[in-house]
Amino acid sequence: MSRTTKLPQNRTLLSVLVATSLVLVGLLLGILIMLSVRPPQGQLLPQVVADPALPPVAERPVTATDSGEVEVATDIATLNQPSREIAALVTPTVVFIEVQASSEDEGMSDWFHGFGGPHARQSVGSGVILNEEGYVVTNHHVIEGAQSIRVTLDDKRQFEAAVIGSDPSTDLAVIRLDHGDAPLSTSRFGDSDEVRVGDWVMAVGNPFRLTSTVTTGIVSALGRDVNIIEDPAGIEDFIQTDASINPGNSGGALVDLSGALIGINTAIATDTGVSEGYGFAVPANLVQRVTADLMAYGEVRRGLLGIEIRPVLASQAEDLSLDRVSGVLVHQIASGGAADLAGLESGDVILAVQDVTVDAPNALQSVVARYAPGQTLSVDVWRDARRWRFSVTLKDSNDPVYNAWRTPPRLQELEPDPALPNPREERDGEPEAPPVVSLDAWGLGLRNLDTQDQDDFGLDTGAYVLFTQNGGPAFQAGLPRDMVITYLDGEAVASAEEAQRYLEGATDATVLVRVQRRDGLTAFYELMVPQD
Repeated sequence: MSRTTKLPQNRTLLSVLVATSLVLVGLLLGILIMLSVRPPQGQLLPQVVADPALPPVAERPVTATDSGEVEVATDIATLNQPSREIAALVTPTVVFIEVQASSEDEGMSDWFHGFGGPHARQSVGSGVILNEEGYVVTNHHVIEGAQSIRVTLDDKRQFEAAVIGSDPSTDLAVIRLDHGDAPLSTSRFGDSDEVRVGDWVMAVGNPFRLTSTVTTGIVSALGRDVNIIEDPAGIEDFIQTDASINPGNSGGALVDLSGALIGINTAIATDTGVSEGYGFAVPANLVQRVTADLMAYGEVRRGLLGIEIRPVLASQAEDLSLDRVSGVLVHQIASGGAADLAGLESGDVILAVQDVTVDAPNALQSVVARYAPGQTLSVDVWRDARRWRFSVTLKDSNDPVYNAWRTPPRLQELEPDPALPNPREERDGEPEAPPVVSLDAWGLGLRNLDTQDQDDFGLDTGAYVLFTQNGGPAFQAGLPRDMVITYLDGEAVASAEEAQRYLEGATDATVLVRVQRRDGLTAFYELMVPQD
């Protein structure tokens, strides 16, 4: 009975509770929806229309603008497409070069010409295919001393190659593939004069034998002269980039965003032997000129102005009434040379050649090096507070006029001459120079750092290279004097005596020498251990 009377009451209560719950749930959902879609104050909700060509919104990056609006970027595949296309275009034009050389030849290594790493004796590098005839540009230091060359293409085909010509002054060389009628992918030259700091670039090469490696970066600087080409007539006007470049990249391509070749990767500046973000490439306009001569004649026929030049200092600019420090100072002129016959004089300031502004000696050298003997150039000169234009017809470097005047070959000091004064300025009370440690078998003279050395090099310890002897292992490896040896095979060197003990006790075939130059840069040299 009680059950029959209570049942209707329970049903009524349950109905009320259910209805109330539904109302509350509806209100909460409405509030949540309003909060989730409520636009910023003062703005209307934008209409969203689905684009069938784009992936779902969750797959696309979004950014907020200053106005608070949300912008959806292009999909990742579209952003990647330009880089993919450049890599696909350039990679087949870059080759891997392996060189066999005589055991006594030290020039074969891929050192990045004095800035290489711990694998300095590996005769490997990169090259760029210039044309369908099989001509390939690479670095002089990659193929120097080569007895045989094997080239591997991106598609794994392999060909033998021969050296056509080499130019130590620019560290460039041309080899030719024995490819028969096999098809080749070729590069396209860009205009390196149009390159600007901040431009995006891509480096393609074979670092550490990792073939067909692509890295990217920007142009960090232009017109770099880092004193790595030891040829007396060396021309350095490098493009600097932070694209990762390592041993094995030498001779590889530096290209712009269109895939055009703007430089040949040649060197790195590093303390470790691997990339630290300072790579250097020979500009394409100079490469084009040098390779054209090497393919046609087997050598570079270089025209000369016949002048000795210096940078313009701030004090000189003021005396010359220049409105800023600019141009290149003509210090001396070869009598009867090209500049002399055109009317240039000592004391002139060269401002431009062929309308290309030159503000440093290496920039002037690089521009002139693009032209052959017999070509006439317009040269803008500052003289008597006025700008003048001269027409200069370049003379061949072998012209008799230049024979006695040209820069003599670099000389190595055989041994210190006690009859000659010390080149350092003598100061009262200065302690005597440290004694010389002679390593006759190595052809090397070392001493400890004195206080002046420590100030000049910014080092407390090390072994100062006082001289190298002609024909000795140090001389053959290209180790210059006036450097400080800081490491031998990775072990720190605190004194000349420590260096002597290590070198005299060396048992391996070679010793890797790390030195510091006066400008603070580090270089590496590999010395053959002398045989008893």
